Amino acid sequence: MKRLILLGGGHTHLEVVRRFGLRAPAATQVTLVDSSQHATYSGMLPGLIAGHYNFDDCHVDLARLAKNAGLSFVRSRACAIDAARRCVLLDDGARLDYEILSVDVGSMPPMTQVSGATEHAIAVKPFSAFARRWERLIASALAGSLHSIVVVGGGAAGLELALAMQYRLAQEARARPVEFTVVSAAPCLVPDHNATTRAVLTRWLEARGIAVHLNAAVERVEAAAVVLAGGKTIKSDATIWAAGAAAPAWFAGSGLALDARGFLSVNESLASVSHPDVFAAGDCATIERHDYPKSGVYAVREGPVLADNLRRALHGERLRKYRPQPRSLALISSGNRYAVASYGRFAVPGAWVWHWKDYIDRKFVRRYN
Repeated sequence: MKRLILLGGGHTHLEVVRRFGLRAPAATQVTLVDSSQHATYSGMLPGLIAGHYNFDDCHVDLARLAKNAGLSFVRSRACAIDAARRCVLLDDGARLDYEILSVDVGSMPPMTQVSGATEHAIAVKPFSAFARRWERLIASALAGSLHSIVVVGGGAAGLELALAMQYRLAQEARARPVEFTVVSAAPCLVPDHNATTRAVLTRWLEARGIAVHLNAAVERVEAAAVVLAGGKTIKSDATIWAAGAAAPAWFAGSGLALDARGFLSVNESLASVSHPDVFAAGDCATIERHDYPKSGVYAVREGPVLADNLRRALHGERLRKYRPQPRSLALISSGNRYAVASYGRFAVPGAWVWHWKDYIDRKFVRRYN
């Protein structure tokens, strides 16, 4: 009996588990490991923050998904991979041995590089932890003790969150007005998108009274302020960190090949370039010789290929290749039920875009629940 470990309940592994439930790998014990029983679908997080969704709408029950697929589920946090000994070490002291390992643990905001960020900022990831912190921030706003929020990150994720939070608090008649500020080190908002999308998002931010600081690298985060390079200080009762992506620190001691930023380096078959018995997908991995953003769109599309290649690897068969598409469609929401579709040089805003996004997102979660 071979042992396959699926480390992490990311978007790619959700599809792997679903497909294994339809046709299980022969003579293989498959174990899914994650620190949480529920996986948040990232595309619905802004809607959850804005109040359009409840917990069940945008979470997949990993324990139930694994059980229905005939897999084992272990709720624990990984703290190390020992590629030489073919094992995963968990923070509860357990050791899981494998013949084949697949890693889909996502990424984390790179907060350790900025003084005070780890102590005073609220990381957007893990999403489930952020959602719980958001509920406490709403309570603070209702109590009159929350006056300012700074969002670090001018990409689509940061802007969606800023708009969603502002919208949600504006619906609370008992909450005092909260000042919102977006800070970005980049020279423009959403640099990965076209000028029309940028203009749409800028109009939304201006209409909501959300201030924007560009070319503004964060030098230090304090308990009640964000200090920018150059000395400018912005008051902040809550600093939300939604900028960039960093690899888990424990990858460094795994013995696996890493890219320049510390992510697992894989080939087009999603197998480690140094250890063919280890696969990786989603934000925690980088496909060598391909330049593409850390985005859930790519993680979702890797699912069918990874499921097939894990099955092939178990039987010693030739692996398939996955090549990231050169561009992807982004549906960016405004907090209220409105969104903009951004693709290449084109951008189309409208209420119908939000309802289209809502349909796609709900369909995704239903597939696994």
